[in-house]
Amino acid sequence: MSESEQATTETDIVLYRQEGAVAYVTMNRPSYNNAQNGRMTYELDAAFKRAVADDEIKVIVLEGAGKHFSAGHDIGTPGRDIHLSQERVTMWYDHANKEGGEFLYVREAEAYLGMCRRWREIPKPTIAAVQGACIAGGLMLAWVCDLIVATDDAFFSDPVVRMGIPGVEYFAHPFELPPRIAKELLFTADRMGAERAHQLGMVNQLSSRDKLASDVAALAEKIAKMPRLGLALTKQAINHVEDLQGKRTGMDAAFAWHHFSHAHNDLVSGHKLGGFDAKSMAAENKKQDTN
Repeated sequence: MSESEQATTETDIVLYRQEGAVAYVTMNRPSYNNAQNGRMTYELDAAFKRAVADDEIKVIVLEGAGKHFSAGHDIGTPGRDIHLSQERVTMWYDHANKEGGEFLYVREAEAYLGMCRRWREIPKPTIAAVQGACIAGGLMLAWVCDLIVATDDAFFSDPVVRMGIPGVEYFAHPFELPPRIAKELLFTADRMGAERAHQLGMVNQLSSRDKLASDVAALAEKIAKMPRLGLALTKQAINHVEDLQGKRTGMDAAFAWHHFSHAHNDLVSGHKLGGFDAKSMAAENKKQDTN
């Protein structure tokens, strides 16, 4: 079976259900810890658009099936589909037939930075329900949500500095965390537990594996009692203040440095990720966790 065939054989990798005024969007690749391939990213976008278009929906919950919320971007499963064209949702052209740095820059400007910015601007409150691992690209998905509820065994990390890359594409680190803590997260690649993330204000509410679903539902239902336009305008106002503080322009600069590092890696090692794949990155993470 070819890579492109493997990338299309998985079924139902994003699930959608409605409970009252709440839409639940579920990443459903539990055997790969909800690693995000291109197909999942675009199906998430379609699910969010569906929820936005439905006037009955007041709140959107993003969750991950299985043991972990998300292990991040797909850099090594059989369903990795970075080479495939997708039905684009921003004004970027297709990346799949491009060469050199253009290939990855265009793809990530569309599917990572561009998509996350679209989701941050969803005019309905969004809640991330996080259990287990929330790593690198998983952070991006949690951070675009307005609120985060995490289980007591959840952890957060962005270990891509190991690849010589200054953090994931949606570079919200110094807005989600105090700057020195953001540097610590990136410099060390250590895991941040849910309790510390809650103390620092990145997580709104702590829960447990047994209570996560009910706690998130209770929060979503409470918010859903508010007027739709009031919620949309409040979210818009706070996002606007963040952008006035430099969030958007800072992210643009970090994205450029991110792609300089990809190009540098390719020149010195022949590999855009500095020689790392999913297995070697997991092994390095495990080695550090035991030290």
